[in-house]
Amino acid sequence: MSGGPTARAPAAETPSASDMLLTVHSVDLLESKDGPNRREHHTDAYFSDNLIIRRGQTFQMWIEFSRPFNPKSDSLQLQLKLGEAIFSSSTGIHISVPLVDILEDGRWEMKIVEQEDKRVRLAVNTLPTASIGCYKVTVESFSPKGKLLFPCSPNDLYMLFNPWCEDDAVYLDDESERKEYILNSMGRIYYGTEQQIGTRTWNFAQFEQDILEACLFILERGQVAMTEWRDPVIVSRMVSALVNSNDDYGVLMGNWKDSYEGGTSPTAWSGSGDILRQYYSSGSLSNSPSAGSMQESPIPMSWYSHRCVTNFNSAHDTDLSLTTDIYIDEKLEIIKDKTSDSVWNFHVWNESWMSRPDLPAGYGGWQVVDATPQEPSQGSYRCGPTSVSAVRNGQVNLKFDTPFVFAEVNSDKIYWQKKPDGSFSQVNVEKSSIGQCISTKAVGSDARVDITHLYKYPEGSWEERTAVERASRRLQTDFVSVPTGNDVSVEIVMDGAGPRIGEDAKLSIVLKNKSSSQRTASLLYEVMVMYYTGVLKNTVKKDQIPLTLKPQETKTIPLTLQYKEYMNHLVDQGALMLAVTGRVNETQQILATQFNFRLRTPDLIITPQGDAVVGKELTVKITFQNPLSQVLRNVLFRIEGLGMQSVRKIAYGDVDKHATVTLTERFVPTVAGPQKLLASMDCRLLTQVHGVADILVKPNRREASLMERDKKLSREEMEKDPVGVTDGTDSAWSIRDQLSERRSRNTQDSEISLSLLCYTDTQESVCDSHESTDQISTESLGSDCNAEEEQTPLKILLVEMSGGPTARAPAAETPSASGEEEEDEGD
Repeated sequence: MSGGPTARAPAAETPSASDMLLTVHSVDLLESKDGPNRREHHTDAYFSDNLIIRRGQTFQMWIEFSRPFNPKSDSLQLQLKLGEAIFSSSTGIHISVPLVDILEDGRWEMKIVEQEDKRVRLAVNTLPTASIGCYKVTVESFSPKGKLLFPCSPNDLYMLFNPWCEDDAVYLDDESERKEYILNSMGRIYYGTEQQIGTRTWNFAQFEQDILEACLFILERGQVAMTEWRDPVIVSRMVSALVNSNDDYGVLMGNWKDSYEGGTSPTAWSGSGDILRQYYSSGSLSNSPSAGSMQESPIPMSWYSHRCVTNFNSAHDTDLSLTTDIYIDEKLEIIKDKTSDSVWNFHVWNESWMSRPDLPAGYGGWQVVDATPQEPSQGSYRCGPTSVSAVRNGQVNLKFDTPFVFAEVNSDKIYWQKKPDGSFSQVNVEKSSIGQCISTKAVGSDARVDITHLYKYPEGSWEERTAVERASRRLQTDFVSVPTGNDVSVEIVMDGAGPRIGEDAKLSIVLKNKSSSQRTASLLYEVMVMYYTGVLKNTVKKDQIPLTLKPQETKTIPLTLQYKEYMNHLVDQGALMLAVTGRVNETQQILATQFNFRLRTPDLIITPQGDAVVGKELTVKITFQNPLSQVLRNVLFRIEGLGMQSVRKIAYGDVDKHATVTLTERFVPTVAGPQKLLASMDCRLLTQVHGVADILVKPNRREASLMERDKKLSREEMEKDPVGVTDGTDSAWSIRDQLSERRSRNTQDSEISLSLLCYTDTQESVCDSHESTDQISTESLGSDCNAEEEQTPLKILLVEMSGGPTARAPAAETPSASGEEEEDEGD
């Protein structure tokens, strides 16, 4: 303007922070194993570095933005996506979690509980009915300028069932039982016979590397909609089908033959980890374990409470008659091709704890889940979940597979003799031989607990017979009556723990004449080699014994089976059967009984040499003596436990007859506390050889010092008010975060040079593990976004600063209104 100084155009207004896009710079899911999420959700033992949580419980996370979050104009939403699975036709699940002011139970919601400049800490509610699985996490940020998506990949979120949550169907109210049935990775499996119960330690390996992923991989192959993954009844039933590979390319292959060529003997395994890793890495087991492993290889679905249960004298009812039928001919010899039912020396299944809203009240709790491919159920080889309470009460009409499990534990064993016209008549009934010494590991110790009373009432009691009658009526089968006029009894007894392999086996046949008259009979005995499933292979000894019993006389007939008679005939697990039949001449009473026994094998002796300390080499000696007067060929040892993430295999070669072998192995323990070291030996002539050592691993000096320091810090922090907490209920979280940051600062100086060396090889490795290198921008005018649309990447960079903590690259300049998305791309 004339007459005055030159006028300048007014300066453009600087946009306020709230006028800018709300860009997510980083997301911290607090997934560290010693962090608050993993500890509070009881998942800190998992090897995985991902966030693993349990449904129905709140978890927390940090988000850092490009500017301070303004609750008046900004908003957030969390997107969780489950699927799509590789093998499933299901389209997956998409969950939107809104930001609210007050969290309410039973809703997917999140709330800001702390804000520090550009960072906010969120508490996120999950539903106790959410589907389990691996979720992809995306943060959606809203501001007046538009909406942005920040995928948190590769930091996936794993969600599991929650036995600590009262609203979860798998809730278990006893903490000691939760520790045993969920958090304990070492269990006990019982095998042998009811009079020769053997014990071996089993590594469930549920927390080991790749095992959680392998278990979810199994679910993906189930062809079941992911919306059904919320139901433990459906999940457990699906798992029971997928563990065997008889009809759906599952984990384990059924094989009850004498040879495991192309596979692995079931007795060679001592844990589930190697089985699952092999399956997960290949998608199938070309070198598959046998189905026997399914009894001795419980798959660690640690998402809910489970325990291994062994049923001795376990019946396999093939025709749903609820009886175990044995057929003999006119000469009192077993008709092997007619006898399709069998009695297994032992059978192992899993029990899982869950509610059963699909059944009448009172039938929740322990459920039988059995993956052994014995009989098809609804078109697939599977069994369960079967209510243990329903089995006990003979409620065989309740799903699933209750008649089959009832017969396993409480069927009557009936002997049928062929008559001249070709028909069969019932000649003997054993009402209490099936389902003996049903066993599981005790809570908090390695003791065996007999739980037979949970499956049936006391043998012969009114309640037990009523349950059998009720089950027979439900299936419209004939109720068994005991033949009358029996005054001579026969039983087979064995002294002590029974014979050892390589030695003679000594048994006794005991007969009692309960009448006041003399009785005469001719006994036929037969010793047969059999598989532990009750399937007979061949006869190794057979003879007839004439017998005279005086009134009220008890007579004992000793019987010896020499080593040379059985040495070339044994099959897996050294199982044999002694069958005795006969006819009393005076009354025509048929005598019939069977006795299963096994030849006991030697143990591996595991001896640590010195103390076990974290990070220090430990020498262990493993000793084995060959009990046979035969050379053992191609001996293979397997060792696992003690924190190892894989099985150590040692191909030893041949072991001479009666020779002693001593292995010297070295290990470096990684975790302090009580540990177990397991070993097994396998070869063609000798199986079921194993050993275990309990080892207390001490912390090293540095760990002990850190533990003492953490205790001191915890005591100090508990005496102070938490800093920066906006909700009093979150004080414990704030303390944990501060302790974690303080530990990080204390160790950072010694670690910074190492991190610089590691990160100089590739520029992309500089990024923080909590950050994604891709951020998606959507149109500012759109209120919704399709996650499948073409996405524009936004690059985020971190650099390591020498001598100090990780520093972020300076933020880009404030973008203009017209070029906001182009500028954001360079952040």
